[in-house]
Amino acid sequence: MKTALICGVSGQDGAYLAKLLLEKGYRVIGTSRDAQASPFSGLRRLSILEDVDRVSANFTDFRSTLDTVSAAEPDEIYNLAGQSSVGLSFAQPVETIASIEMGTLNLLEAMRALGVKSRLYNASSSECFGDTGADAASELTPFHPRSPYALAKAAAHWLVINYRDAYGLYAANGILFNHESPLRPERFVTRKIVTAACRIKAGSTERLRLGDVSIRRDWGWAPEYVDAMWRILQQPSADDYVAATGVASSLQDFVDSAFAQLGLNWRDHVDVDPDLRRPSEIMCNRGDASKAREQLKWQPSYTMPDVVRLMIEGEIAGSARR
Repeated sequence: MKTALICGVSGQDGAYLAKLLLEKGYRVIGTSRDAQASPFSGLRRLSILEDVDRVSANFTDFRSTLDTVSAAEPDEIYNLAGQSSVGLSFAQPVETIASIEMGTLNLLEAMRALGVKSRLYNASSSECFGDTGADAASELTPFHPRSPYALAKAAAHWLVINYRDAYGLYAANGILFNHESPLRPERFVTRKIVTAACRIKAGSTERLRLGDVSIRRDWGWAPEYVDAMWRILQQPSADDYVAATGVASSLQDFVDSAFAQLGLNWRDHVDVDPDLRRPSEIMCNRGDASKAREQLKWQPSYTMPDVVRLMIEGEIAGSARR
């Protein structure tokens, strides 16, 4: 039985990854800043809470990181920890950069110090590319980060490559484009849209306020993207891979799809508020996952309209349970 250490198991990706690994027969150890206090709502919703060994760990603290890796003796480490909201990173840049950059550095240093043979997956991000324009970004596309979150992810990405080259660690980056699910917190715009549309369909008279709806993103389905994470660590040697659908849709298209699938016209319920725009924005972000398709045999099945439908179904099911 392989052991996987998921750093940041309480998030969307951590929960879906834990489910996937359990189905593959892994022992799964998942971390949270405070495992006693964390609700682990994603694990609960997927009905796997009791199947995951939950431990407290602070990856900005080297001693905590060292003790966690040493005690787990993992075959695979998945670094998903850290502040995960691009929007929030403008308000909390220090926390964002510390949790992502220092957390990654401490994991790499712990692996080096302990001499473990673990394989490390690092959650890099499409945000590192910045605005891709009409072109789809591949593993060779230069980075141009436009937020504190993206800056931190770019630094962590290059730390992984440096430790791989300098010390021979098996350390790989997954450069994942946007991937959504019903487990997204409501501060993320996709979940904000879906939950509001469902409430309005149920009779709410609220107005949904959004920023720039012309931005374009490459949206996929989160459970498919955690499969890419696992496949990256099954390769003979460590490398970096983009995971994306290759299709960019505007936020207006996402909103239109969400309301239309519920039999509503979004223009009757949505206000565009310029005050909600970020200090710097990415207008278009699209990925080229050719390398993952060829080497990992990974290809997503769902694009934006499918993601919207699945999120609506999940929202309705979740409301029924409540």
